[in-house]
Amino acid sequence: MNGRQPGTLYLCATPIGNLEDVTLRVLRVLQEVDLIAAEDTRRTRKLLARYGIHTRLISYHEHNRRTKGARLLNLLQEGKQVALVTDAGLPGISDPGEEMVALALANGIKVVPVPGPNAALTALVASGLPAGRFSFEGFLPVQAGARMERLQSLKEETRTLIFYEAPHRLQGTLQDLLTVLGDRKIAVARELTKVHEEIWRGNLSAAPAYFQNPRGEFTLVVAGAEKTETVGQEPPSRPLIAEKVAALEAGGRDRRQAIKEAARLLKMSRREVYSALVRAKEKQTPE
Repeated sequence: MNGRQPGTLYLCATPIGNLEDVTLRVLRVLQEVDLIAAEDTRRTRKLLARYGIHTRLISYHEHNRRTKGARLLNLLQEGKQVALVTDAGLPGISDPGEEMVALALANGIKVVPVPGPNAALTALVASGLPAGRFSFEGFLPVQAGARMERLQSLKEETRTLIFYEAPHRLQGTLQDLLTVLGDRKIAVARELTKVHEEIWRGNLSAAPAYFQNPRGEFTLVVAGAEKTETVGQEPPSRPLIAEKVAALEAGGRDRRQAIKEAARLLKMSRREVYSALVRAKEKQTPE
């Protein structure tokens, strides 16, 4: 490397729609680096033109990632400062930037994240579904077999699920989600931060009819599976469940709150707790 210090690879988050969402730090880095590697140079040029940035731009995408990755590595080893950007959001998430990061780190290149917009998290926080724990799944496999296998592996996942999907595959994905996961709550975010932004919330069974002619980019946020008792462990008896609910009601909770809290404490679904209460009551009723 002729005694020169290696450069730095900056992972710059770019707007997912509204160009005003770019951060001041990202703009500064894009202005100061020697080179910007972009998944779609046409899209990135619009951002650069908006803010008067004239840094040299090259393409780095799925189809040239090997040759361009090697070239970018050479430039970094020569001491060049390189910014990596994707079509939208954070590079490395559902795009070939992940490989560039691994290549840089394997060769001792410093990697610096410059955070900003992200479609998955934007949709999640606006979905109304639990956001404390979630599983980001990106795009599902295109092949039907692999697709259904992936969904089957997620059937018992209790965390909120997040998917990306293209408009021409949306109908098929919604139907597959309903078939494998059941009729769960879902939030479908379309064209986030853009003029025609829309976030539809409802049940999976109603989503296909609503999105009969889908357009734009989609992020799907799906409720996780309801928690059930631990496998191999004897489920609580009906009297125990009834006693737990009664104790919670005596402590000031109404019936609905008591059932919800009992389900959490007993590691059961609310439906199971309610069913146990109904059956316990039926058993107590004289014939």
